[in-house]
Amino acid sequence: MSSFALSFGLIFLAELGDKSQLVALWFATRYHWAIVILGVTIATLTVHLASTAIGATVSDLLPEAVVLGIVGVSFFAFALWGLRGDTLDDNERRQATTTLGALMTVSTAFFLSELGDKTQLATLSIASERSDFVGVWLGSTAGMVAADALAIVVGVAMGKRLPERVVAVVAAVLFAVFGMIAIVRAILVAS
Repeated sequence: MSSFALSFGLIFLAELGDKSQLVALWFATRYHWAIVILGVTIATLTVHLASTAIGATVSDLLPEAVVLGIVGVSFFAFALWGLRGDTLDDNERRQATTTLGALMTVSTAFFLSELGDKTQLATLSIASERSDFVGVWLGSTAGMVAADALAIVVGVAMGKRLPERVVAVVAAVLFAVFGMIAIVRAILVAS
């Protein structure tokens, strides 16, 4: 239980103000909150399972610079996607707004946003020091989902009060900033 509590607390604190909270907040302005929390949970269970497994066995699977570069590019893609808006045809729009389509979108985007993230690296570190695999995995997942639930609440409230275009532009700018930071970090780590 101590591994669960330690993982929960550390990851909850690490996630506050993190870029993946922005992802959760942004999706909460576009999709139903339950879809967003489920997507965040699925992605987090997956990412933190891998992080815990890697931390418990091998500490360096991919060079940090490569992971940071992928993350940076994905954030620029999120920024462009947000600015582009919905230009889908009717069939694509129906598919994207179905529960399954929205869930896949949220899960995939959140999964990508977590790659190379400080919470993923923190989970990896905790797992390398603790022998309770399940406690670290579930504790880090619960801490992440709890912190992102706060962002989802803000996103739901914000989405009802702000024009969608304003939210999209602010999110795109923040995604671009986080993308640039990740790419700069990748360059610094590589050199």
